[in-house]
Amino acid sequence: MPVVFVLIWSTGFIVARYAMPHAPPLQFLSVRYGLSALALGLWALAGSAAWPHSRAQAAHLAVVGVLMQAAYLGGVWAAVKAGMGSGLIALMVGLQPVLTALWLSARGGRVAPLQWAGLGLGFAGLALVVWRKLGQGSEVSVLSVSLALVALLSITAGTLYQKRFVAPCDVRSASAVQQMAALAVTLPLAWLLERQGAIVWNVESIGAMAWSVLVLTLGGNSLLYLLIQRGSATAVTSLLYLVPPCTAVMAWLLFGEPITGLTVAGIVLTAVGVGLVLRVRR
Repeated sequence: MPVVFVLIWSTGFIVARYAMPHAPPLQFLSVRYGLSALALGLWALAGSAAWPHSRAQAAHLAVVGVLMQAAYLGGVWAAVKAGMGSGLIALMVGLQPVLTALWLSARGGRVAPLQWAGLGLGFAGLALVVWRKLGQGSEVSVLSVSLALVALLSITAGTLYQKRFVAPCDVRSASAVQQMAALAVTLPLAWLLERQGAIVWNVESIGAMAWSVLVLTLGGNSLLYLLIQRGSATAVTSLLYLVPPCTAVMAWLLFGEPITGLTVAGIVLTAVGVGLVLRVRR
């Protein structure tokens, strides 16, 4: 399950590259959330899945949806649209495992010394992977950095919140509630902030939307939900270190982006770091 999750999650940046020239980010995400909620709802009904048993449980799922969907994805896409390079946004969001471990440690949770070493190695490897892209089309402004920080803090808080407050329930109905909550927040923002543009539907934007709904949401988000329910927050978030290296390989295969010796060294270092975190947990 972790391997499949990393492979699916890594396609998110590829999808953004295909869709960004043809769609304002918040409009694209609004359509994605709406279609995802519909697909998940139908899937849950067809499988007679149990829905949240109380208003409190539904409210907790909605909070997770706003944090891990609306705020995280909205922040990442808006930061890229504001001019931030993919390398820099990947590096900033890549701080999530460290923030998660720091929070757990401050709250009395145990993070083993070898896990701290693994987190450090993982981040160092991540930095090597994205180093070549840090100066490419990267516009560092108050707006773009603020949006990236919103994304980082949101996915970190969402992971910790789900682990703390969300009781185990059917992933189909839980994800449907999260997508509806994300839509309720993102759609008004899209209407307010993106009146001047509209989605241009063509082969690339339609393909990006289909992949976003059917693979990233129904597959990737569902796997992330299950991983957080079943594993420790530190171990699960450390898997996100593997996303930029995996994306770099995909970009090489799809777009011919070069992979240097520094990139390979970063991939190896990241894999070793994540391996240390997961091994200690086991």
